[in-house]
Amino acid sequence: MIDFDAVTRLAQEAGLAIMEVYERSGDINVEIKGDESPLTEADLAANDVISKGLTSIAPDIPIVSEEGNVGDPRDTPYCWLVDPLDGTKEFIKRNGMFTVNIALMRRKGTRWDPVFGVVHAPATNTTWRGGTTVPAERTGPDGDGMILVKPSPDGSKVRLVASGSHRGVKDEDFAAAVGDHVLIRMGSSLKACIVAEGGADLYPRFGPTSCWDIAAAHSVVAAAGGSVVGPEGKKLDYDVIDEVLNPFFLVTSDVRWIDIWMHAQ
Repeated sequence: MIDFDAVTRLAQEAGLAIMEVYERSGDINVEIKGDESPLTEADLAANDVISKGLTSIAPDIPIVSEEGNVGDPRDTPYCWLVDPLDGTKEFIKRNGMFTVNIALMRRKGTRWDPVFGVVHAPATNTTWRGGTTVPAERTGPDGDGMILVKPSPDGSKVRLVASGSHRGVKDEDFAAAVGDHVLIRMGSSLKACIVAEGGADLYPRFGPTSCWDIAAAHSVVAAAGGSVVGPEGKKLDYDVIDEVLNPFFLVTSDVRWIDIWMHAQ
């Protein structure tokens, strides 16, 4: 039995390592990785905390992380999927919209499903978690408690979450197809978490993402009663080994928007 409370505390501990770098004066040193994504000292510090912690909590479960794997998931029924600092660009901008993502993934043939996820926002000390055996919960300075999606009623404005960093033609076309809406700008996995806690209805993602960007929040959304679907409107699943890039996906509080999504590709 995995101690999910310990995993939650681990995400928060990684958040403290991130904030040590975030709160220093001066510019944040940035390296550019081979895929042209940024890497900072905070990414590596958080990854070190998480890798050591998960190895202690569940030594037989491999870790697949954006910043390097521990073990090999090819022949195991479970693996951890980690983004130690989701929203590095937001972190560099010091706008607070970044998270720590940890998901427990279960093999499904050649694909994987999230069965537990924790998303921690270090800048606000807020944590979301949920899974197949763990209710969706939010803890933070504004209070603790269970969360559920809250779809807007028919006839009211749809609350649409959009990236704070990038937005394209497909995003605009989907927003137009949804109809009357209000746009909520946000970064990292926070976009999915706000849907899970009832603060938004939809988060469409047409830009590039990797499996570790969304799997933890996917688990939270599902536990809260929402859905994360791929281009064909079916539940999004993941490849954590060979093709880590995700297809387009939609985080939704209600299935009634899935048909619009499928026609917006």
